[in-house]
Amino acid sequence: MIEGTPGILLVLDGWGHAEPGPANAIAAAETPWLDHLLTTCPKVLAEASGTAVGLLPGTVGNSEIGHMVIGAGRPVPYDSVLVQEEISTGRLRSNETLTPVLTRLAATGRSLHLIGLCSDGMIHASVHHLQELLRAAAQFSVPAVHIHAVTDGRDVANGTAAAYLGLAEAYAAEAGVGSVATVTGRGYALDKSGDLRLTEQAALAVMDGKGEVIGEPQEALELTQRGDEWVPPSVVTDSTGRPVGLVEEGDAILFTNFRSDRIQQLADYLHDHLAGRGVTFLSLAQYDTRASIPPLVHRADAGGGLAAQLAAHGVRSVRIAEAEKFEHVTYYLNGRDATPIPVEEHVKISGDGAPDYTVRPAMNIDKVAEAVIAAASRDDVPLVVANLANIDVVGHTGHFDATRRATEHTDGAVESICRAARAAGRWVLLVGDHGNAEKMLIDAAGGASRPYGGHTTHPVPAVLVPADGQVVRQPTAPATLADIAPSVLSLLGLDPAPAMTGRPLW
Repeated sequence: MIEGTPGILLVLDGWGHAEPGPANAIAAAETPWLDHLLTTCPKVLAEASGTAVGLLPGTVGNSEIGHMVIGAGRPVPYDSVLVQEEISTGRLRSNETLTPVLTRLAATGRSLHLIGLCSDGMIHASVHHLQELLRAAAQFSVPAVHIHAVTDGRDVANGTAAAYLGLAEAYAAEAGVGSVATVTGRGYALDKSGDLRLTEQAALAVMDGKGEVIGEPQEALELTQRGDEWVPPSVVTDSTGRPVGLVEEGDAILFTNFRSDRIQQLADYLHDHLAGRGVTFLSLAQYDTRASIPPLVHRADAGGGLAAQLAAHGVRSVRIAEAEKFEHVTYYLNGRDATPIPVEEHVKISGDGAPDYTVRPAMNIDKVAEAVIAAASRDDVPLVVANLANIDVVGHTGHFDATRRATEHTDGAVESICRAARAAGRWVLLVGDHGNAEKMLIDAAGGASRPYGGHTTHPVPAVLVPADGQVVRQPTAPATLADIAPSVLSLLGLDPAPAMTGRPLW
C-alpha cells in the first residue's frame, strides 16, 4: 500500500525544449493541451544529456540512457563512457578478452572482422572507436582486418555516410591494416522490427559476399533511393570479382556497437549461421544476445532503482508502450534487468505492421492512451508508466511536417489521459527522455540547412499535473532525469531507494 496519491508517469519520447524557430517541429505544432499544462502546472527543465545522465560531456541523450536514468534515480555511466575510458587509458589494447584473440589471428594468419554503425552519433556507436581497434590489430600483427560498415542516417544527418566511410578508410590507412569489405544501411543491419528477412540480407553480405557488387565502398551509396539508412547490402570485390572480406574458417568477428538492442539481432543470426566455421565472436560492450558473446567492456550496474523500490513495498505498476519503445519502459527502466517482477504488468501495443511513419504519424497512440486510461481506472494499480513514442520515432525520419503532426497527436493523447487521471484522482508526471523534434534542421555547406532527425543536447520539460486537491510546490532548478524516480516515489508516499542520488522535485 502507499501513503501518497496514485499517479501516471508519461515519458514523451523525444520531447525536448528549444526556442520556437524554423527547426522546431514541436513549437510549430498546434498543442493547446501541452501549452496549457506548461503555463499552469509546476514544471522545470531537466538535463537529459552529457554528464548529467552518465554520458561523455556534450553527448546527446537517447531513449536507452534516458529511461535507464529515469528508473535508476542516478546517472549511470553509459557503455560509451566506459569504452572511452578503456581507450583513453590504453587499457583496451591489453584487454584480457581481446589480446588472446588477436594473438591467435596473427599466429594462424586469419582475419578480424569489425561490424558496426559507421557514424559518430554516439547513440549506438562511434566510428572513432575503430581507430583504436585497428591500432590494436596492427600492434598484434593481425594480417587482415575487414570493416563491415553500417551506414546511419538516423543518429546523424542523412547524406553524411560518404564522410564516415572516408574516415573509416583513413583510420585503416593510418593503422596500416584494414579495409571496408561491405557497406549496409542500418535499416537492414540494425533492424528493430524483428524482420529477419532484413537481417538475413545484411548477414549474407558479411558471411558469403552475397549482395550488390561494388568496386569501392562509396559506390554503395549510389544504390539507395531512401537515404543512408537503406543502403542495400553491398559487397566490395577485387579485380577478379571475388569479395574481399568473406568470413573464413578460424576468423574472428568483433561487433563495434556499444549499444546492444539494435545490433543483437544481427549478432545472434551470424552466431547461429557461422557455427560450423570455427569463428570467434566478441563485442565491444556487453550485449543482450541469446548467444554468449564475450564483451571487451562490461556494463555499469543500473539496478536498485524505481522498480526495486516498488517491488520492495509491493506496489503494483503497469508498463505500457508501443513495440518500438516497449523495452524502454520495462527492461531499461528496470535497470537493464529482464527478471519478471510479480507486481509489474506489461502491456505491449502492436499495430498492423511496420508503418511508414511519415504517412502514419499517429502510429498507435490511441491504443496506448486507451490502455493507460484502462489501467488508471484500477484501484489496485498505484502507478501507470507509459511511453508516447511519436515525437521521437517520427522525428527520426527528418520529416518536419510529419513530426509536427506526430506532436499534435501526442497532445491529444495527453489531454485524454490527463482528463481520465483527474477523474480517477491521479497525478500525471510528464517528462521527455531526450531532445529530438525541437531541432530538425542543421547547418550545411554554403550556409544552407538540411533536415536532421537525430537527438539533441537540449533539456527536456518535466511537468506535474496534480490530482484534484493535491498541493505541490514549484520545483527548483537545476534538475536532471535522475530526479524523476525520487519524485515518483515521493508522490506515491515512498522514500527514495538508497542507491538514488536524485532528489524529489515534488
